[in-house]
Amino acid sequence: MGAERNSSRPARILITGATSGIGLALVRRHAPKARVLAGGRRAAADAHGVLPDGVSYVQADQREPERAVAAILGGLDELGWDGLDLAILNAGIGHAVDPAEETPSMLRDVLDTNLFAAIALAQALLARLEAGQGRLVLIGSTAHKGAPGFASYAAAKAGLHGFARALSEEWKGRVAVQVIHPGPTDTGMHARAGHDPGRVARLFARTETMARLIDRLIAGGRTVETISFARFLGRGQGGR
Repeated sequence: MGAERNSSRPARILITGATSGIGLALVRRHAPKARVLAGGRRAAADAHGVLPDGVSYVQADQREPERAVAAILGGLDELGWDGLDLAILNAGIGHAVDPAEETPSMLRDVLDTNLFAAIALAQALLARLEAGQGRLVLIGSTAHKGAPGFASYAAAKAGLHGFARALSEEWKGRVAVQVIHPGPTDTGMHARAGHDPGRVARLFARTETMARLIDRLIAGGRTVETISFARFLGRGQGGR
């Protein structure tokens, strides 16, 4: 995380995109020893059915960035958190279509969720992160270098990459900023996006493995990190 915090209290952690995939795996890793506020698109009743006991939840659909930011800030206020130790902005969606077939509505959903909402939320969290001497972690994707069938998703993640690098300089000495780019992971996003990766899906990292590697890289503190196929296979799929 950021600078040393008061060890007499549990860390205060915000995780978005927290009811499935990597986000849920991260919540499960942190919940036993930290106070966690999870954000996601699901209704509260559905979310609490998958989240660990003791995790607070706020419904925040990042396809509507302004409302999502307001909801998350409201959730932090309800918890009385005037500071944050760690914010992991993980929410993401994509559509596996030919770019010429992607409608303006689909484009807005992808860019709002993966980029606009993340930028707006990061800016809104500055005061709390600074007060908590915390760390901002943006979850990108190896697709930011370009991914056939996911053009708008790749564009959004490339924008997030550039934003994180700029923010790490602008907020230097105030808030630590990282962007971490996971490789292919068995989150179910490909299926939701309408894409069948075929036999290569057998090589996808498990969500628990990817969450473990992300936590390790957060602790390392480098501004930009990429978790490629070779990297997670080299570190093994076992253990946490």
